[in-house]
Amino acid sequence: MNRERKQQARYSPDIVIFLITLALLSIGVVMVFSASSVSARAVYDDTYYFLKRQLAWAGLGLVTMIITMQVDYRIWKKMAWLALIATILLLIAVLIPGIGVAIRGSRRWIDIGPIPFQPSEIAKIVMVLFMASFLSDRIGRIHKFSQGLLAPLVILGVVFGLIVLEPDFGTSGTIVAVSLMMLFAAGARSIHLLSLAALGVPGLVVMAIAAPYRARRFLAFLDPWEDPLGSGFHIIQSLLALGSGGLFGVGLGRSRQKFLYLPMQHTDFIFAIIGEELGFTGAAMVLIFYFLFAWRGLRIAIATSDAFGKLLAVGITTMIVFQAIINIGVVSGVLPITGITLPLISSGGSSLVTTLAAIGVLLNISKHSTLR
Repeated sequence: MNRERKQQARYSPDIVIFLITLALLSIGVVMVFSASSVSARAVYDDTYYFLKRQLAWAGLGLVTMIITMQVDYRIWKKMAWLALIATILLLIAVLIPGIGVAIRGSRRWIDIGPIPFQPSEIAKIVMVLFMASFLSDRIGRIHKFSQGLLAPLVILGVVFGLIVLEPDFGTSGTIVAVSLMMLFAAGARSIHLLSLAALGVPGLVVMAIAAPYRARRFLAFLDPWEDPLGSGFHIIQSLLALGSGGLFGVGLGRSRQKFLYLPMQHTDFIFAIIGEELGFTGAAMVLIFYFLFAWRGLRIAIATSDAFGKLLAVGITTMIVFQAIINIGVVSGVLPITGITLPLISSGGSSLVTTLAAIGVLLNISKHSTLR
């Protein structure tokens, strides 16, 4: 057994995942510059403001990815509970005035000197790590609600509740979706998961009613033209960007919507700029990259021998691909606005670094798998 494990450890990381990551990251750097140049000039009097930040975060993220790629993924299992406790404390701290920083009505950031970070972004990968660790030790009991499902659901509820209080409904929903996928992969009974989903629907309705801005987003999703200059503005401008791109786009750097028409053009709605400048061809290429990432990530999970590695690979792959699906669904008007960015492409610091760190863990799992 030890000999086989050492032999597996000599394998190189999965080259497909590695190249897709670099491709998406490169597309992100180029498109962040293209999408943000006008607003950066208007707000900061520096056309390259967001480009410089994105390059700095991408560099830090790549270093983090290389480090996590070299660390045996089984080590993270020993740190799961400690990481979870630290993350819960950070999620509590961000809600405390004077520690958490409020921006546009949401208290999601903690400033450490000049570098702000979002504990909720850390919570996504920590919950994947915790779920993989907890469930892998209880594979034979996951089908029993009280012995297998109850404890992780309580932890999930605590983390979900703290992130909703920020409020950050998109990230909390992502964590729930990824956790449920991991529970399914671990052997949870479908009837239990479907029952939980059914119970969750009334909760979502209550949350939408309790927060007027969420209700407005949902109504705008149903009919954005009802309020074209208000709640429907984002979706309408996004669809205009996508529609004007045609087959091959208007050309890199030639977007019209980035001239302060489309809000959040370098973060939440960057895929609309991709569609406008690179057309259907460029947008389809990005979709293909995410599809290949999902395919290869799940194949790594299948080819991994131990339960912890399997569940960790499933969680990381689902986390990244699910966010991509939600973001693209929002930009194309298929889903209500959630505030979820496009992994590896959207401008951002905490999200980019934690995503690359998670991919490094996935690459290390691939080094110990039999997939070739």
